[in-house]
Amino acid sequence: MTEKNKLGLFDLTMIVVGLVIGMGIFRTSADAANAAITPLLFFLAWFAGGVVALCGALTYAEIGSRFPVTGGYYKVFAECYHPSVAFSINCIILISNAASMAGVALVGSEYISEVLFKADPGSMTRALIAMVPIIIFYGVNLMGLRMSSTAQNILMIIKIGMLVLLISSIFFVEGSNNVVTASEGSFGMMDYIRSFGVALIAVSFTYGGYQQTINFGEEIQQPRKTIPRGIFIGIMIIILLYLAVSYAYYNAIGFEQLKTSRGIASIVVEKMFGPTGRTIASILLFIAVLAYVNVLLLSNPRVMYAMSKDGILPAAFKKKDEKKDVLTVGLTAFAAIGIIVLFFAKSFNEILSFTIFLDSIGMASSAATIFILRKRTKHLDGTGIYKMKLYPLLPLIFIAAYIFVGISIAVNTPNLALIGTSVFGVFLLIYWGIINYKKKEH
Repeated sequence: MTEKNKLGLFDLTMIVVGLVIGMGIFRTSADAANAAITPLLFFLAWFAGGVVALCGALTYAEIGSRFPVTGGYYKVFAECYHPSVAFSINCIILISNAASMAGVALVGSEYISEVLFKADPGSMTRALIAMVPIIIFYGVNLMGLRMSSTAQNILMIIKIGMLVLLISSIFFVEGSNNVVTASEGSFGMMDYIRSFGVALIAVSFTYGGYQQTINFGEEIQQPRKTIPRGIFIGIMIIILLYLAVSYAYYNAIGFEQLKTSRGIASIVVEKMFGPTGRTIASILLFIAVLAYVNVLLLSNPRVMYAMSKDGILPAAFKKKDEKKDVLTVGLTAFAAIGIIVLFFAKSFNEILSFTIFLDSIGMASSAATIFILRKRTKHLDGTGIYKMKLYPLLPLIFIAAYIFVGISIAVNTPNLALIGTSVFGVFLLIYWGIINYKKKEH
């Protein structure tokens, strides 16, 4: 791969922002508000989520700098733990990401359906509309890494523009009545801890995704410098946007109303510009979906490539169009999974819920590899690689936060935690079944 075709700092920064900002910020503020007992706890959850994300971003920056390989998020598990752990966690993550892509595309289709149809077009029509961005950006990614990256840059600028529009409502929309109906004195310390934990689940989901940037290791210009810079700049942009947008919702809708509102972004824009503004917002939110779909199609086939190189997935997933730098089979498989999930959209929320539990395990365990990598790559110290300050405090904060999120999910929805753990166990059995079969063949 030539240096000209590799990703630069701006490209990687836009990928970081694209991986994190899906449709989450356009809906999870309502979930976080519903979980939070007080407005202070609501904003504290968003701030804490940003601090945790920054700790994680810096941790993954050093992991990527010490271990710059394509498919790094898979490889780091195999390198530091065991290939069975890498296989199991990454299979779950791939399915979760495909389901997330399908679900976000479906949410986008609901927004654009308001513009295209006067009445509710029905679930099948919405599912067909949701397939359109997946198919379009499947084609864009087939045209090559540079083409998909350029498309991502353009789409992310549009999406950030939508967020800026929501933030500007702070100056143009009169603040709503934010009187909290519940008395703070009626809650004990455990109530606040539980409320904070549940709010942090929605917040953590909204902040997640940046860790996948280490999948692009060998495809980035000067990866040991560009990876940490791209992740850091990207996550700082996201923190500022999330805090500002959450305050915009709080200001325009009101805390108690925010708890039960849906389509919160459209509500804010309608208060600014009336029904016409709501139509424009619906179109822009659909465009935001396009950016999220594109970046998932850009990232996930590289995990399949790494797993195939290790002999865990079939060799076909290593197939690459060298001229365009496209992982054809992996890209096709991931897009197909997303389209298949759309036919089972009614069960998507349950699928996503238990994968969040597994994602917290994956985040904590992947971040913990920094302790192993520091020892194994000590010879790289002083060679210009990125080395975080305040080590080991930052990775410990990040790991503790995700353990807290996992426990919160297990306490509030023990059945989903049990299902998630069982699915992880099934993939472990599949791995050992594959290994035993290969041994018998030889």
